[in-house]
Amino acid sequence: MALPDSDGSVGHSFGLELDGVTIKQIDEVSGLTFEQEMIELKENTPDGDVVVRRLPGRPKAGEVTLTRGLTADHGFEKWIKEFRSGQARASRKNGAIIVYDFEGTPITTYSIINAWPKRLTIGTLKAGDTSILTETLVVAYEALDVE
Repeated sequence: MALPDSDGSVGHSFGLELDGVTIKQIDEVSGLTFEQEMIELKENTPDGDVVVRRLPGRPKAGEVTLTRGLTADHGFEKWIKEFRSGQARASRKNGAIIVYDFEGTPITTYSIINAWPKRLTIGTLKAGDTSILTETLVVAYEALDVE
């Protein structure tokens, strides 16, 4: 029996793909935002009234925050080192955040264009703590497309 459409839209897991490299162990994604600037245009009508029109402007750039448990995969760190070593232009990447359903089938893709690593934060190190150590990567991007 097929599941209703509403069940398929639950994002059970998600991954990051940057120029062909896929990282599926992402625990949390936040900050995916598509925003457009607004231009206000004030005009006078033939009757002398002032009319304010709102027009779409340029798309705004954004940031996305990715959190995952610390693993042996050092992809985030390598990308940051590449970016900070003077290769900023070459290390800008196009990629996608892919949301998978419970069967591992992609539901939707959020493409990020000209992305670069802004900040990497390692979770709190505390002696005797039994929680999973996490790393949080903030990625700045110039444009976001939903596919």
